[in-house]
Amino acid sequence: MLNRRGMLQALVAAALGSSAVSLASGSAVAADSQRRLPWRNWSGSQQCLPGARVAPASVAQLQELVAGAPGVVRAVGAGHSFTPLVPTDGTIVSLARLTGLVEHDSRTLQATLWAGSRLGDIGGPLEQAGQALVNMPDIDEQSLAGCLATATHGTGAGIGCMSSFVEGLQLVDARGDLVECDRLRNPELFAAARVSLGTLGIITQVKLQNLAPYRLRRETVWREFDEILEIAESEADKHRNFEFYYVPFSGMGFTDAHDLSDDPVSSTEKIDGNEGVRDLQLARDWLDWSPRLRELVLGSYMKTLGDEVTVANSWKNYASERNVRFNEMEYHLPREHGLKALREVRLALETRHPEVFFPIEVRYVKHDDIWLSPFYERDCCSIAVHRFFEEDYVPYFRTIEPIFRKYHGRPHWGKLNTLQQADFRKLYPRWEDFAAVRREMDPRGRFLNPYLAGLFASNGAGQ
Repeated sequence: MLNRRGMLQALVAAALGSSAVSLASGSAVAADSQRRLPWRNWSGSQQCLPGARVAPASVAQLQELVAGAPGVVRAVGAGHSFTPLVPTDGTIVSLARLTGLVEHDSRTLQATLWAGSRLGDIGGPLEQAGQALVNMPDIDEQSLAGCLATATHGTGAGIGCMSSFVEGLQLVDARGDLVECDRLRNPELFAAARVSLGTLGIITQVKLQNLAPYRLRRETVWREFDEILEIAESEADKHRNFEFYYVPFSGMGFTDAHDLSDDPVSSTEKIDGNEGVRDLQLARDWLDWSPRLRELVLGSYMKTLGDEVTVANSWKNYASERNVRFNEMEYHLPREHGLKALREVRLALETRHPEVFFPIEVRYVKHDDIWLSPFYERDCCSIAVHRFFEEDYVPYFRTIEPIFRKYHGRPHWGKLNTLQQADFRKLYPRWEDFAAVRREMDPRGRFLNPYLAGLFASNGAGQ
């Protein structure tokens, strides 16, 4: 009996009249061995040679470092952002030594964590403390501070982004002073700092509102694209967490829904997501000359795939391992425009970009009141497009971005886009309020690298 990869290879081979097809693995771009301690992000699309890379072991060390460091100081997390938020020839600060649970309150279900904690390392300690995160994104490698700085989100029409769970922050400002903020103490700073791009200071501790531990039943169902669009809005409202993916040149995709469950922990057979992406690359490499044949092969293959069901503790069920690197653009559109925009994205992709094989990801996020949150005062449908990290993403993203902008989308702060300060000022009603807080917190622009200086310069940044 053929396994799933063997079945797809057999279908491709049959379509080509060939007896065998091999899947070639991509190789990462080699690091420049002549550069001293270079930094690069996960995909390799952003890189720099900083004057210093440091990882303080305490808040006191961080304060001393910020107060005395020459030039620009930028904090770095896991490097999972694709925008140039980190690159500098100044100092890069990692909080990798400031991790773990600081304290928790069993009455309020709130917990304070070190900002350098990776999301994937938070679930276990919180569960032992009788708590669980309200939601999580689909990649759990990010640091908590980096996640909040960019308004990283999971999915759930009734659930906000990760920053919306924040109840208090501790940060080191540009003078090296330690500052605390919440809804009562420094409320304007709190409204700005929950999504700040790292421009107000370096966050050291985060107080989160959590839930009691809970279990989720996750169900993945393969469906035709038109069926997904017919049910997407009602399914988003029906399930606690709901998202879906469309596989280019297949006519097929799958829905992914999570709901609270008391069922015992269990799991059906799963497709390896990383192997799945490589399979799509194989089909692209051999069939991009014929979109119709490619859709026939991929559609036939996907109709053989069964549903997947996993029941697990919440923090084990949200994220998926991503070993195949990519570059990404994601825009958050007003929910009422999401599916219309998706139809246009699919048409543009399949008529102009046969080289694309990564699925399109669609998620739902609740509105919030955070000044620089892309979800500020509007419920959103988020659409993400990806390009294999070794391939040029610019032509594809250049085609898709005008569609997102046509429907008044706001880009994810950590995902690629071409917007400038004037664009963001139109999209964010509280942009000037944020800029005023930023000037007060960092009047000399200590936390502004070239990209961020471009966003805030005309507001007096660094002057």
